[in-house]
Amino acid sequence: MAQLNLQQKIGQLFMVGFDALEPNEAITRLIREQRIGGVILFRRNVHTPAQVSALCQQLQAINAEVSDEPLLIALDQEGGMVMRIEQGVTPIPAAMAFQAAGSVADCEQMNFVNGDEMRQIGINMLLAPVLDVNNNRLNPVIGVRAYGEDAATVIEYGMAALRGQQGAGMIVTAKHFPGHGDTGTDSHYAMASVTHDQERLRAVELAPFRAAVAQGVDAIMTAHLAFPAFEPDAGVPATLSKAVLTGLLREEMGYQGAIISDCLEMGAIADGVGVAEGAVRTLQAGADIVLISHREQQQRAAIAAVLAAVDSGALPLARIDEALARVRHLKQVGAVRDWRARPALPQGLMKAEALALARRVQQQALTVAGAFRPLDPTLPITLITVEVRNRSEIDEVASARNQEARSSMLDGLRRAGMAVREYALSAEAPAHEVAEAIAFAEGARQIVVQTYNAMLVEGQRHLLAALPAERLWVVAGRLPYDLELAVGAQGRLAAYGCRPAALEPVVERLLSAA
Repeated sequence: MAQLNLQQKIGQLFMVGFDALEPNEAITRLIREQRIGGVILFRRNVHTPAQVSALCQQLQAINAEVSDEPLLIALDQEGGMVMRIEQGVTPIPAAMAFQAAGSVADCEQMNFVNGDEMRQIGINMLLAPVLDVNNNRLNPVIGVRAYGEDAATVIEYGMAALRGQQGAGMIVTAKHFPGHGDTGTDSHYAMASVTHDQERLRAVELAPFRAAVAQGVDAIMTAHLAFPAFEPDAGVPATLSKAVLTGLLREEMGYQGAIISDCLEMGAIADGVGVAEGAVRTLQAGADIVLISHREQQQRAAIAAVLAAVDSGALPLARIDEALARVRHLKQVGAVRDWRARPALPQGLMKAEALALARRVQQQALTVAGAFRPLDPTLPITLITVEVRNRSEIDEVASARNQEARSSMLDGLRRAGMAVREYALSAEAPAHEVAEAIAFAEGARQIVVQTYNAMLVEGQRHLLAALPAERLWVVAGRLPYDLELAVGAQGRLAAYGCRPAALEPVVERLLSAA
C-alpha cells in the first residue's frame, strides 16, 4: 500500500464501465490517469467470444503499463435473460429454472460451465449468483433471476451455484444484500423499502447471505433498498448505510470479504444523494468497491469526491486502506493474476456435454400448469409474441451486430412444419398494439401467446382476457405467474425465459401429447 499515493489507492476502489467494443479514450484515460481497479462489461461491449477475449487482454495490457495490480473484469452473467455474452457460449438457464428442473447437482455443474467459459474469455469476476428470495410475485426486477420463493430453496441452489462458479476459478459475488426479493419497485428507477422486522429478515432475506458467508463467498453486492429494521433513516438505502453494511453484515454476520455497491447511477442513488456523494457514503458505510457503470463524467466526479472527502477528514484514510486490502485480496486468484498466460482464443466453449446438460435442464424445467391439449398440427397457428424492445439494466436487447435470434417461437414452429403467422408487440403492451394483436387473432383456430411478465403489465393482461380460452395456449416467457391469468387456456407452459434455448422444449411440448 505504501507504494501507492492517495489518488492511486482511491482509483483501485472503483469499477467502471464504458461503451465500445475496444478500449476507447474514456476507459483508457480512467485506467492510466485514475488507476481504476476494475471494469464492468455489458452487452454493449460484446460481439463474439474472440472479440471479448481480445478486449479483456487489451484492457489488462493498458493497465499493466501503469500498474502492477491487474484489473478486475466483471460481468452480470447470471443465466436466462441476464447473459451479457450470449453468442458463442453455453446457454445457462435462468436461476428459477434449476429448482423447477429439480437437480442441485445440475445447478452446480452448469454454474461451473458458466464460470469456466467466462474465465477462458478473460472475465475474472462474476456478478452472480442472485441470492434474493423471490417472495413477492409483483417484483419487477428479480423474478426468475432468483433460485426460489423461500429461503431454503435459495440456499440449496444458490450455494450449488456458488460452488460451481468458485470451482471454475472465478471471483463470485452474491447479490443483492440484504435482499431485493420482497419489493414491488425496481431500484434501477426508484428506492424501495423492505419493512419487515429483524426476526423475519434474519429468517428469510438474510438467510441465503449468511449461508454464502459461511461458504466463503468472495464478494457481496449491495441493494439500493431501505431496511428500516436495521437503518432507522428511511431515506438511507442499504448501499449507504453503515448500520447495514458494517453493523449487520460485518459485525453481526461476520463477513470479512469484499463489499461492492450496485451501480450508483441507478435511480435510487442518482436521484437521491447523487452519484458522487453516493460514492463517498458507500465507502463510509463499509463498501470496498464503488460500481459506476456508464458515464465518464460521473465516474471522474465520484473519484474526485472521495479524494476530497479523505482530504477533509470526512472519510478516514484507514477506511481507504481497509478497502484496498480487500480489493488486493480479491486479485490474488489465478483468473486475475494469470491474465498474460491465457490463450488468445478460448478453447473450451460450448462443449457437447455442456450443451447437452443445458438442454436437459431446460426440458426438465418446463412446467405445464393444469390440463394440457397439444396443438393440432393440421391447423394453422396465430402466434402473438410479447418481446423486449427497450433496453434496461436487466433486459439488454440483442444488438443487431450480433445477429442473435429473436425471443420468439416463430422459427421453431415453422421448422416443425407448422403454418404460422405472427404479430409481435412490445413488453410494455401499449393500447394500440394490444388492439392490433386482438384484431390479428380474430377468427384464428389456434392462438399461442408468449407473454413477458404479463401479470405486471395491464396491456398484456387485457390481451389475455380478450382472447378465446377454448382456442388459446399461453407460454410464460419469463414470470411463471403469468399462467394464472389464463386458467381456461388449452395449454399453459412456463419456460422461465424466452431466449431460444428456453423456447425449444416449449415448441416440442406444444406439439406433443406426451
